Order: sequence, then structure tokens, then C-alpha cells
Amino acid sequence: MSGPQPRRVLPTLHADGTRHQIHPRPSRGAFWRRRRVVAYALIALFVALPLIPIGGKPALLIDLGGRELTLVGATFRLTDGYLLMLLGLAIALAVFLVTALAGRVWCGWACPQTVWLEWVFRPLDRLFEGGPQQQRNLDRRRFAPRRIAKYAVYVALAFLLAHTFLAYFVTSTRVLSWVTGSPAAHPIGFTVVVGVTALMFLDFAYLREQTCAIACPYGRLQAVLLDRQSLIIGYDTGRGEPRGKLRHGDPAATGDCIDCGACVTTCPAGIDIRDGLQMECIACAQCIDACAPIMQRLGRAPGLIRYTSREELSGKPRRLLRPRTIVYPALFAAIVATLVALLGHRATADVWLQRSDDAPFARLPSGEVSSPLRVRIENRTGAARTYTVDALDPLPAARLIAPRPEWPVAAGASTVVPVFVVSPADAFVHGERAARVRVRDDAGFEKVLDVTVLGPEGGSP
Repeated sequence: MSGPQPRRVLPTLHADGTRHQIHPRPSRGAFWRRRRVVAYALIALFVALPLIPIGGKPALLIDLGGRELTLVGATFRLTDGYLLMLLGLAIALAVFLVTALAGRVWCGWACPQTVWLEWVFRPLDRLFEGGPQQQRNLDRRRFAPRRIAKYAVYVALAFLLAHTFLAYFVTSTRVLSWVTGSPAAHPIGFTVVVGVTALMFLDFAYLREQTCAIACPYGRLQAVLLDRQSLIIGYDTGRGEPRGKLRHGDPAATGDCIDCGACVTTCPAGIDIRDGLQMECIACAQCIDACAPIMQRLGRAPGLIRYTSREELSGKPRRLLRPRTIVYPALFAAIVATLVALLGHRATADVWLQRSDDAPFARLPSGEVSSPLRVRIENRTGAARTYTVDALDPLPAARLIAPRPEWPVAAGASTVVPVFVVSPADAFVHGERAARVRVRDDAGFEKVLDVTVLGPEGGSP
């Protein structure tokens, strides 16, 4: 005889540590239809972003080899520390503001984990295996042909998604060339695709809602970001309790909740929303869609489960304007405006001066001193540029010698120009002298840099 079923301590776990498999029954209500439109639009955007060219580059490119990030036409390099800092602050403030106003709307409506799981992989479950009860029956069978077929489709889909993921880092053009060639020609890319495919299969075939509840830190972040005015999905205990089945002849014996369990069986996180606000809740509104038609059939007011706030559930009005909803957007607007202004006035090239790693100076047969420098030029534009390097020296009789007069640099590339500052020996004071180097291109860019070059000991100032 089988013993008592282990008690659940988490939505995804039993008390003995075994996995509680969740097979939610979809509730196709008003919010479900809206989320479906949003989800498929986001899926299309995810696939299209590496294919959309803006300024000659993909709309989003994370080029780890080139150490740069391209976002809707703006390119950020490691040298753009202040710009990357502003971008990070803008993203963080956007998260704070959205959470303060709309709670976990990101988790339930836009998170890639939720979108792909609820609108691609779980529909495949229902297509291959049937409804929740049929899926639970298959859980008790070690090998089921329908489940094996489903997993084969999972692997193929994860493999395609892994290639899309890789395109965010190496461009879709390069991925296409790799796909049509031998994996041995690009072992790192092939390894990434295989690894990402395995992780996606593990996530969507087994981990699922555990990724949100255990691995993702965002749910825990809500404890800090949510306040009592933030939008949540809540159960109105004042209306619903005491819950119980309908009693003939005494409809007022219980609250509006008839304890049908529809809100529990439809929840993709496996929680009971009637237990209050919980970290696992992703605010997907499936419980609202499940409860609304039941209230309608019973002739009771809608909204027993609804988007609300903890203040509203306690009988107080919800206030949209409060300190955090004023400070967050003000800071966000200021940071974005600063970022846009800095991007608009950013120089078309970055130039650095460095002393050579070789001897700090050399005496020429003429008696002059040659001090080597390296000029690093990075072309930040989307077109090739030709640069010249010359001297604008604050002291007389100094000149600059370069191996050639012009240096072409491709779009987004960089080069190092070795130059020599030639000065009279008596121009140095305590082994140093000031020099000024000018870098120009053929499109109007000009930058002048001051540098101290080394030479022999001279007289006192």
C-alpha cells in the first residue's frame, strides 16, 4: 500500500525534497489574450534584433571579442566608462520605477523565461501530451513515446534558439557562415551552441518555474522594491472569507470564494494566491482569468482576485504619486538626457599617447635627442578615416617624425602609430620636456594632446 503523499513545503517541492511537477490548466480570459499578443511580439523581436541593421550594425550586438556593446545604433566601448555607468544607472532606475508602479509586470508579461515557457514550450506539452491530468499520468511512466517525441522537438527548438542567442554576440551573418561550414572551423562557437542548447533544454524541460523561484534573484529583489502601493495580484479576503462550497438555501453562509481551486490549478508557479503575496507569484493574471468567469456565473461582482495593492486590500486608496514615483522618474529623465547629450557630442575618434616600452630616448648623430611615443587611434565612426599625426610644440626646434604621413583606419578599428619627438639636447630640464601632438582626420576631427617626453639631464630651470 502506498503511504500518505508528502506534504508540500514549496510550490515546486514536497517535504521529502522530491519534485512537485506543475501542470497548469490555462485560463483563456482577457488578460491571457493580452499577454499572448505581447508574448508573440516579444518572441518576434527576440529573433529579429540580430537581423535589424541600424547604422551598419545589428540593433543589439554584444561583441566580447571587440569589447564593445552596440545598442540601437550607439556603440559603447570599455573606454566609455562614464557612458556605461549612465546606461547601467538608467536600466536600474527603470527597474525600480516599473516595480514601484506595476510590481512584477516584467516577470509575468515580458521576461524571456516566462514568454518562452508559457507561450511555446507549455503549448507543446498540451499538443503532444494532452491536458494536465494526461500529463500527470505520463509523469508516472518512465518512457512514453509521446513525451520522447516532445523532447525531440524541444531539442530542435533549443538548438535554433541557441543559434539566435549566439547571433547577439557574433552577428547573424557570421552565424550563418558558421552553420554552412564545418564545426571544426569554429570550435568555440560550436561549443557555445551545444552548451546553450543543453541549458535551454534543461530549463524548459525540467527546471521551468524553479528557475524563477530558485535561480532568478529578481523575485527576492521585490522585498526591497515593492511598497504597499505597488501593483500586485491580490485576493480580497474581506470578500472571499470564509470560503466554502455553496449551500442551498443559505447563500450568505460563506464569502464569495467557493473554494473551487481554479486559481490554484491554473497558476504556472503552483501557488495559492489566497495565501497572500508570495515571492513565487509572477503577476501573470492567470488566477484573475480563472476566477472572473466563476464570479460571473454566480452573479457576483468581479474582482475577487484582481490587480490591486496591499493598501487597497486593507481598505485604503492607492496613491500613484508618492516619493519614489516622483524621484525615480526625475532621476531617470536626468540620466537619460545626460546620456543622450553625451552620445550626441562624443568625439568621432579616441586618441591616447603612450611612451614606448623600449629605450626612453636615443641620441642622434646630429646631437639631437629622439624620444619615442606611441599614438593609439580608435576610429569610432561607421566609415573608414585617414589620420595624420604632427607636432605642435610649445618649445622651439622640436619636430615629429612618423614612418609615413597618413594612417588609414577602418570603421570601428584602431591602430598604433609609432612616432618620434626630435628635440635639441638642451631642451630637456631634469631629463624631461613638454611636447604637444596633434591628431587629425580627413573629416574634420582634431585632437591635441600634451605629453612629457624623456631625454638626457639638462640644466636647472
